[in-house]
Amino acid sequence: MADIVDVWVDPACPYTWVTTRWLLEAARVRPIELRWRLLSLAALNEGRDDDPEGDPEGYLWLPARICAAVEEHAGPDGLGRFHLALGARFHERGEMDEGTFPAALAEAGLPAGLAAAADSDERDGAIRASTAEALRRVGGAEVGTPIVAVGERIAFFGPVLSRIPRGEEAGRLWDGTVLVAGVEGFHELKGRPHADPDFG
Repeated sequence: MADIVDVWVDPACPYTWVTTRWLLEAARVRPIELRWRLLSLAALNEGRDDDPEGDPEGYLWLPARICAAVEEHAGPDGLGRFHLALGARFHERGEMDEGTFPAALAEAGLPAGLAAAADSDERDGAIRASTAEALRRVGGAEVGTPIVAVGERIAFFGPVLSRIPRGEEAGRLWDGTVLVAGVEGFHELKGRPHADPDFG
């Protein structure tokens, strides 16, 4: 029986895109079932004096609001489909114009009209609550996206990857990450400095 793995994502983050692509690869070779959730960097960084995402205009709220509308309309599976369609456009093809959101919604089998949610703050409370739930799962530590949880006991931020492991390599990374994150008292592990994301 597959383990349910909750994955909180912000679709605008390129490193999250790499990590979620790895998780999809891992799900091909390990008994895991991904359940997509929303974590917003805009909500995460609200009230800070600095701007770690370089988003003074608040653009990051727009895809998060559409994701919240998608999740409300079509649940976690719909959110996953939209995340994958939007991520391919944002991160792999560099699309970021007025047609990007409706096209990604259509590809995901969702109503293009959900794109109008970008201009409404009515779901911002739900976005903040989902982000807070993700942070609660990792103890409220200073983290980002994605956050991954396996059951109630194991949760972690990342891993931050610059390339997508494939096949059995993806499976081994999953095994090791869950093993390390499941050790009582484990807090942090870092690798080499960040490299630019490679989506190949």
